[in-house]
Amino acid sequence: MDFETMLPHLQRLVEQSMPLWDLPEGTTATLMNVSENATYRLDAPDGSKTVLRVHRENYHTLNGIQSELDWLHALHNDAGIITPQAIAGHDGKEIQEGIVDGLPVKRQMVLFEFIEGIQPSEDDNLIEPFRRLGEVGAQLHHHAIGWQRPDYYERLIWDHEHVVGPNPNWGNWRDGPISEPAHIAQFERLERGMVERLNRYDRGPERFGLAHADLRLANLLLVGDSTRVIDFDDSGDSWFLYDLATALTLIDNIEATPALVEAWLEGYARHRALDGQDLAAIASLIMMRRIGILAWFGSHHETTMAQDYRELFPIETCEMAEAYLSCEPSADNLLPWF
Repeated sequence: MDFETMLPHLQRLVEQSMPLWDLPEGTTATLMNVSENATYRLDAPDGSKTVLRVHRENYHTLNGIQSELDWLHALHNDAGIITPQAIAGHDGKEIQEGIVDGLPVKRQMVLFEFIEGIQPSEDDNLIEPFRRLGEVGAQLHHHAIGWQRPDYYERLIWDHEHVVGPNPNWGNWRDGPISEPAHIAQFERLERGMVERLNRYDRGPERFGLAHADLRLANLLLVGDSTRVIDFDDSGDSWFLYDLATALTLIDNIEATPALVEAWLEGYARHRALDGQDLAAIASLIMMRRIGILAWFGSHHETTMAQDYRELFPIETCEMAEAYLSCEPSADNLLPWF
């Protein structure tokens, strides 16, 4: 079912599902965003707001969704990190299910508290927001290392095997917007080089664990000195520095990129130490993210982002890959394409 056809059905699902929670009569739903999920802002007549997430089918299991919600509770209660908290329905469950005519399968839904804050704009000076991204990333990772996972814990894994392996999380990058034989050949070279280098990157618990995995400016909210993080839907097991690669999504080759990386690392160092092996892996993680994003464009071709970047993205990646493959990234050469 195409995107435009599905949206009216999702809107009806949201409106018909509101009685599952203790929402005031007259609450309205407005679509905010469509990515993996459809996200709606619910506005009550008294001015209060909540956020309803309608999950994409076949992306997470029920245990996977509950594992995310458990981590959000733990971050809030144990680490004092302000994150969206799930609101249970009348039946006491945080995950609700529903279906309407026109949708092929049931959809899982989670209602969240509305988190206030200002989202940094990419038109602003991004040095301080990136410093705060790095700082809160380190706090998330520090908590994740010590967190006692539930017995039913399930989350996606974000490593090269799950980006370019037999069953990639977002699909095969060859199904993305890439058709030029020279571009395909360069991506295949990039894949081999990235895999070879990441196979050498240590996966011990101080480097690899539960990460946000989409820690972009779009998921950062600022209120004075308070830094708040939203949208943990992609959170899963990866190298912790993958969160830096995700922060640079679509801005990893602009003039400001080296300064943004420096700011992120400065913020991170306030809470966690990194060594030369970590720094040398940054370029490979960025390349892994780029390959994953091309695959995402293919499996999410209906989204605005996929349509906006489909032509230029493969060309830019091929140019960056040439520099990446021509040398060995290191602590002294973090971003070879600069």
